[in-house]
Amino acid sequence: MPAVDQHPWQPAAAVVRDWLAGPATSGDLSAARAQMGFSLAWHIILACLGVGLPLLTLIAEWWGVRTGDPSYRLLARRWARAMGVLFAVGAVSGTILSFEMGLLWPGLMGRYGQVIGLPFAIEGIAFFIEAIFLGIYLYAWDRLPPRVHMLTAVPIIVAGIASAFFVVCANAWMNEPRGFTVRDGRVVDVDPLAAMFNPASPPQTVHMILAALMVAAFLTASVYAVALLRGRTDRYHRAGFFIPFILGAVVSPVQLVVGDWIARFVADHQPIKLAAMEGVFTTSSHVPITLGGIAGDHGIKYGLEIPNGLSLLVGFSPNTVIEGLNQVPPALRPPVTGTHLSFDLMVLGGLFLLGLGVWLLLAWWRTRRRGETDPLARRGTRLFLWLASLSGLASVVSLECGWVVTEEGRQPWVVQGILSVRDAVNPAPGLMIGLWLLLAVYAAMTVATVYVLRRLAGERPVPVAPQEADVTGYPVT
Repeated sequence: MPAVDQHPWQPAAAVVRDWLAGPATSGDLSAARAQMGFSLAWHIILACLGVGLPLLTLIAEWWGVRTGDPSYRLLARRWARAMGVLFAVGAVSGTILSFEMGLLWPGLMGRYGQVIGLPFAIEGIAFFIEAIFLGIYLYAWDRLPPRVHMLTAVPIIVAGIASAFFVVCANAWMNEPRGFTVRDGRVVDVDPLAAMFNPASPPQTVHMILAALMVAAFLTASVYAVALLRGRTDRYHRAGFFIPFILGAVVSPVQLVVGDWIARFVADHQPIKLAAMEGVFTTSSHVPITLGGIAGDHGIKYGLEIPNGLSLLVGFSPNTVIEGLNQVPPALRPPVTGTHLSFDLMVLGGLFLLGLGVWLLLAWWRTRRRGETDPLARRGTRLFLWLASLSGLASVVSLECGWVVTEEGRQPWVVQGILSVRDAVNPAPGLMIGLWLLLAVYAAMTVATVYVLRRLAGERPVPVAPQEADVTGYPVT
């Protein structure tokens, strides 16, 4: 554990005052933050698909082998092709992020790389395992017995989850730094395992892995919901909707419980972040929950208040005292409006997805009671599919808003209470040029990725016995 006070606000204020003497300009700092933020926001969607899409593909292949239904086998083939494309693009964006950690934030990696380097190294091993078995899975489709071929997908799933776990452990350390001591301005007594398995790692990693499964599931389901709305109600498109949507619906209530866990952790360990999330300016009891609104000088304006709500949620009593932003100097307060609205949007998106899952469950239950077989044949199906077609967007918005809360709520720190953002940034000029170049590269990658995925989703009838040519459109040579 670092040798710092539990509430180092007074020495931290001196750190912030020293910012003005630092070499990095405000433009360079803004460019570095924008570049890192945009890269992460783009890559994290592919990372989520890398965690969830292999599982969906394996489920579809297993069900196809079990039932002999060609629709499921063709789904697995096409999802596997998409998985390969997304993995390749994600490898590029992930490599960019790796370089950005060192190029944009040398103050972080130069000083604390020895502390937090272990999870990044293990994540690299997981990445190579994922790449190796993904190659085997794609190449050996017609060259291995079906059950053996399905087993080759298991390491892909495990490695994808492991990659997410270790990367989020590194981020959790930035919120709860452990595993080192600062002595005479030097980092000593490094314990990489203590740093990696810090107190924030369990709630953050579980929350992120479940979020990844939800994003992959609902994004995939939303594509087929649109197809069903357009009248493509064959078995292939129905299976393409139900497999991922059911996975997302199962994960959603679990995520609700985990979200409560991580919110309580923030209340105990990062009370100032909670104050920004909920717009609490003054330490007090009987604190309400405020929905929406923007930050004013002394509180949230134009929001809808639920009396005593936050005190009840945190301590199960209206007398629970919630620490406010007034506990720290203004220079050490996170941006309130962005953090607060992002948190509200994240929760709203999660509840929307949970409601869709409950809707499908009720439709299925009523269908079974009436002796029917199709839950989408009931009244209100079209409205349900319209909303389901928005589920992918809702899951992505919730994901991105969650990361805004995580990162903005920690400001102005890169490492909570120890290293400021300004002290970590690269002091070299010209970082804005890198931002514009990055935007151009990601725009090109986005267009290319969408184009290739659309080509892979060729609109052809489901064949009786799906082969490679049915997926690619070209004969196997």
